[in-house]
Amino acid sequence: MLIRAACQHLQHRFRSTAVAAAARVEVLSHRNAVFSREQARQRALYPRVEKIEVSMQGVGLDGTLLIMNRGMSTPQSCAMHLTEHHVTNSALALVDGEPWPLHQPLTRSCTLTLLTFKDSDPTLVNQAYWRSCAALLGQVLETAFKDQLSVELLSTPEVPVTSGAFLCDLVLDPQLDSWTPSEESMRSLTRGAQQLILQDLPWEPLEVDPSVALEVFSHSRCQQEAVEQRAAQNPKVMLYRCGDYVLLSGGPLVARTGLCFQYEVTALHSLGGGRWGLHRRAQGLSLPFQLEAHHTVWRKLRKRAEKLVEVQLPEKVTPPPVAPPTPQSSGQ
Repeated sequence: MLIRAACQHLQHRFRSTAVAAAARVEVLSHRNAVFSREQARQRALYPRVEKIEVSMQGVGLDGTLLIMNRGMSTPQSCAMHLTEHHVTNSALALVDGEPWPLHQPLTRSCTLTLLTFKDSDPTLVNQAYWRSCAALLGQVLETAFKDQLSVELLSTPEVPVTSGAFLCDLVLDPQLDSWTPSEESMRSLTRGAQQLILQDLPWEPLEVDPSVALEVFSHSRCQQEAVEQRAAQNPKVMLYRCGDYVLLSGGPLVARTGLCFQYEVTALHSLGGGRWGLHRRAQGLSLPFQLEAHHTVWRKLRKRAEKLVEVQLPEKVTPPPVAPPTPQSSGQ
């Protein structure tokens, strides 16, 4: 009887694990499929090749005029018409003075400035880099745990670089409420991030209607609420894809994961009970390949990045109702 009971328990456990694994794969696949469908729809809005003029600005580039394709060419495409230096070092762009992701298509004739970490004023690039590192941390956290353990990302709070660490708030499976990560666990998370960095994956931007974002995150009520909050302030929502992972972002990200160099997950703090369960705050530290720090300096920065970063929550905005996604007919 004991053996039979043990076998039944193992069978139930394996079935539960298989269901959880299938559910996680299904969720990631669904997000990726909706992203691809909307990306294809937007590209189809430009069926004919239309030329636009892109006037380059920056050191040694003033007066350079590029003839590019509307709705197809990106700032990255423009960099490829210049030099290897521009391709390798550009992290973000300014289009008519506004921050613009390097892989977002250009839709009009414009002025274009390619931004790097070594510009005289790297503020915008630093902000995008810190935000990108937090996005990378969220991707690692959502995919690092065993399939039978749920992970719910809450937010990646916007904090300045001077805070000492980038952040990602999350809720882990209730089975892990008493879990305190070991040093090896933190190193494992760091290795997960470094693998994504080595793949040099682009962060593909896609600006969508809130209804599309709601469909992307239809499996996560928390992410849907984040979409609704953003929709209360802007008519469009920005999504990014890194590999086959889709995320919601509150601002522009840098061009690719390979721009990160030194990167370490430094802490996982408990914030106490919250609406979704036991809230935790993961923290990390990173420097781009252009700004590598000596190991003694890195140790000091890392020590600081271990300390809990307090975040002042913004006032909650009551969002207007967002139309639910409309079913796509087979003819579309």
